[in-house]
Amino acid sequence: MTIDRRHFLKTSATIASATAIGGPALAADPMKIGFVYVSPIGDAGWTYQHDLGRLEMEKALAGKVKTSYVEKVPEGADAERVIREMANSGNKIIFAASFGYMNYMEKVSKQFPKLVFMHATGYKSGANFGNYNARFYEGRYLTGVIAGHMTKSNILGYVAAFPIPEVLQGINAFIRGARSVNPKAEVRVVWVNSWYDPGKERQAAMTLVDSKADILTHHTDSTAVVQAAEEKGIYAFGYHSDMSKYGPKAHLSACTHHWGDYYIKVVNQVLAGNWKPDNIWGGTKEGMIKLGPISSAVPAAVKSKVAQIEAEMKTGKFHAFAGPVVDQDGKQRLAAGAAMSDKDLGGMKYLGGSLHTKVTEFLMG
Repeated sequence: MTIDRRHFLKTSATIASATAIGGPALAADPMKIGFVYVSPIGDAGWTYQHDLGRLEMEKALAGKVKTSYVEKVPEGADAERVIREMANSGNKIIFAASFGYMNYMEKVSKQFPKLVFMHATGYKSGANFGNYNARFYEGRYLTGVIAGHMTKSNILGYVAAFPIPEVLQGINAFIRGARSVNPKAEVRVVWVNSWYDPGKERQAAMTLVDSKADILTHHTDSTAVVQAAEEKGIYAFGYHSDMSKYGPKAHLSACTHHWGDYYIKVVNQVLAGNWKPDNIWGGTKEGMIKLGPISSAVPAAVKSKVAQIEAEMKTGKFHAFAGPVVDQDGKQRLAAGAAMSDKDLGGMKYLGGSLHTKVTEFLMG
């Protein structure tokens, strides 16, 4: 159900928390679980995929759980207030699905040591505070391979939110995939400084079209980039979700995210009383990242090549960041023959990612 933040406490019944982390909920009541979302749920995108996961979990554990959510929560003091309200309102588990919630969630988790707090895309943890993430860069590499084959101008456009590691991983993996099949490919990035702003995302897409990009993708939450590509008669990749209905001709494929199985697993652990905080980073192997349906515009040989790479990713035979990795300044970040560690991936703060990669950046106000 949707909860208006102004009336959260009034409309949420208060129940006693269990006596220990992971202890059973009160016998008479289903376990209450809250979700905090950074953008509107809509019908595609980051928040939509998390909400699909919530609904999958609620269906799988029918009668055992009762979920609620608050959407459009800014990454600031408002997030701390909403998380605390959820904790005060009887929720046994709180999932917060945005990077900027991390410090606020950590603070509240220390004030409610008997509750379970789970944060998406962060890196901090505690006695009752875990985090979970997906290897978005794996799907980005696969879409990059398709882009490298399909581009005519050799200019790929990328609308990005903030220069944090997960976004930089995606940009670098995308151009690595493209250049693995097309050494002339380059990527141009427009930073919009927002996770969700359809107007800015559209404007950024148009800026990239004007700079001769003939394929677009994005690390933002709306469908505006795919819609712009459809309007301009060029190609695009969806992100988070299959966005083909917003660009039937433009949409080549998508890097899609799947959270349901993970939510079911965590909640079952809490119900059983054996939950422990962890740091999950799942990818194609775990089914958290999947390549969406590939357009009929993509040649069969390209589809076959991408399927082979995806299969090798799942087994660990292929790594999207196998050396050499060189940044924009020409500094070698990883030697040939090595695969980048999770620690180095998690600390990625540079653009480049491939020998002789050209990345052009633009910043929107």
